[in-house]
Amino acid sequence: MTDPHPTLTGEPLADLARRLRAAETGGWRADGARALVEQLGRRDRTAGGPSAGSPRLRPVGPSEERYVEKEAYLELAVPVATATPDAASQARAFRAAKDELTDALGEPSIIGSYGTLGPYHGSTPSWGAPFLRWRGSPDTLELRAGHHGPELVLEPTAPIEAWLGSLGHGEEHAISGFLGTRRCPANTGLGLPGRWSARSWETATDALTAFFATLPAECAALGIAKVMRLYGRVGGSAPCLFDIDADDPLMVASYAEDDLDPASFGWGTVDEHPRSRDTWPDTFDPRWRIDAGGPGEPAARALAETVVATARAEGVAGPEGLLLGSEAQDVGDYTVTYYGLGLAVV
Repeated sequence: MTDPHPTLTGEPLADLARRLRAAETGGWRADGARALVEQLGRRDRTAGGPSAGSPRLRPVGPSEERYVEKEAYLELAVPVATATPDAASQARAFRAAKDELTDALGEPSIIGSYGTLGPYHGSTPSWGAPFLRWRGSPDTLELRAGHHGPELVLEPTAPIEAWLGSLGHGEEHAISGFLGTRRCPANTGLGLPGRWSARSWETATDALTAFFATLPAECAALGIAKVMRLYGRVGGSAPCLFDIDADDPLMVASYAEDDLDPASFGWGTVDEHPRSRDTWPDTFDPRWRIDAGGPGEPAARALAETVVATARAEGVAGPEGLLLGSEAQDVGDYTVTYYGLGLAVV
């Protein structure tokens, strides 16, 4: 069991989560939502003062009206912890909240990252945007990365899922981040949006940059490890070109032959990246590798450019020929879709 952590108001996090899940929202109409805030506010002032962890309602704006029926508000967010701005500290604060909530509520039905596009086209923290959802009807409880620390969010289920579904129109960068679901009763009836595909190497480079920038921090925050492979259509085959180990630290390897001069693209060997021996003990298989660092450390643009330049040198004609291995979709009990990469799955 995880030791209980008090929220900013002094109330144990698990107690706050249970209270939010049991709350009566009045259909998220104005009177019901405000009554909920007042109830939480009275409890908060008793527990730790009116300024700490103040609940925050998000009203429906003109651009969100198409996602709602009669709701006047989209969510109630309660900051539960603060951390210094660096990625490692933010990831640790999120992970601590995640572990306590999982002990209290069970495994979340949905995990993921919003990437660079937050709910209803909002902004996301620069270090990463992980989230967990305990999906319900009519409301869902979510642990979300806020700009100063993790937040508990109570929200009507239909609008947030309608917003996500509206992004599945296929335009480049329409959806960012990744989404993992597990087979459980809570996800009955859950629909997933369509994916988009990168149509240029520039788009693929941008997508990989965004992915690498936050990957180690988000994996640390969510408590998951990802082992991914990228394949490339070369001639009549599709060999494995790259290995990605998204545990902390992030490691990327290339299977390029020496005559391609991988060092000229930025690859090193175990001599330059000694920690990579923990991931790939064989010095020569793979020979070429990069230790990209832990949360907040990857030189994401340079790493993305190295991967793309190597793929092109290997003979991959375009981004439609750079393929994500299907094994990457299995993360524990979750099936993960990597919307933000814009790559086909093989």
